[in-house]
Amino acid sequence: MIEDLREKVIAQVGKVVVGRKLEVNLLLVSLLARGHVLLEGVPGTSKTLLARAFSKCLDLSFKRVQFTPDMLPLDIIGGFIFNMKNREFEFKQGPIFTNILLADEINRAGPKVQSGLLEAMQELQVTVEGHTTKLPFPFMVIATQNPLEFEGVYPLPESELDRFMMRITFEYPNKATESDIIRRNLVEIDVNQVQNVIQANDLQGIFKQVDSVRVSEEILNYVAQLAEASRNDFRIGLGASPRAMVQLVHSARANAALNGRDYVMPEDIQSLATFVLSHRIRVDRTATLKGIVKNPSTVIQQILDVVKPPR
Repeated sequence: MIEDLREKVIAQVGKVVVGRKLEVNLLLVSLLARGHVLLEGVPGTSKTLLARAFSKCLDLSFKRVQFTPDMLPLDIIGGFIFNMKNREFEFKQGPIFTNILLADEINRAGPKVQSGLLEAMQELQVTVEGHTTKLPFPFMVIATQNPLEFEGVYPLPESELDRFMMRITFEYPNKATESDIIRRNLVEIDVNQVQNVIQANDLQGIFKQVDSVRVSEEILNYVAQLAEASRNDFRIGLGASPRAMVQLVHSARANAALNGRDYVMPEDIQSLATFVLSHRIRVDRTATLKGIVKNPSTVIQQILDVVKPPR
C-alpha cells in the first residue's frame, strides 16, 4: 500500500495544484515522519491550496488559522469558558485540535502566540491553566510565511524554527507551468474534486511500517559526521542541533518506506538534508559579508560533497 501512496497523493493534489510534485512529496515524507513543515514563498504560489488538497486526499481533518498581530494564544489552543447552565468552567478547544493545522502567515503573530505552538509541536498536547489535553493523531502544523516582508512581522525564534522538520521554498513556476495554472483558473478551482487515496484509520498501519524501517550503525555514524561538519565549518555560526539530525533520520526512514525499502540508504539522507537543515543553521555574518557563501543550502550541499557516505 505504501509503495504507491506517493503517486496517488501527487496525482490527487495535482488536480488542483500544478507543478508541485516535489513539494507534495516532501509534505508526505514529513507527515509520515511525524514532523511539521514551514512553507516559504511569496503570496499566490498555491501554498494554502496545496495544504487543503493534501489533507483532503488523506482523509484528515484540516483547519486554517490566519495569524495576525493582535492574536492571542487562546485563539489557537482554546481556553476555559464559564457555562451558565452548570455554573462551571469548561475547556473549549481551539482550532489547533485537528489533524493538519495551516498556520497562515505565522510570522505576523507576536512571540506569545508563536511560543504557544511549541508545546503542541513537540509534545502533541496543549496545557491551559494546568489542564493538559492531547491533540489528535496524526497532528501536523503546516506554516506559511512570506520571506520578502519586513514590516509588521516577527521573525521566528530559533527554538520554533527547530520544531519544523522541513522548510520548503515555493519558487515561481516556469512558463509552461504558469500557462497551465492560468488555464485551469479560468474556471473556479474546486477542492472537492480531490478524492481520498487512503482512510485516516489505515494511516496507522503506514506509520507502523515507517517505524519498522531499519537504520544501520554506518548510517547513524554518517549522520553524526554531517552534524559535526556543520558545527566545525568556519562559514557557519550556528550548526545543526541534535534534534535536527534526529529528524533527518526520521524523514529518511519515511522516504525509504515510500520507496518500498525497509532500510535507510545514504541517498535518503542526501536527498532530504537541505530541506531539513537549511533553516536550522546560521551562516556566519563575516562569511556572508565577504561573499564566501550566500545561503545555508550552499554550505549544506558542500558538506554533503565532502563527507563521504558509507558504501
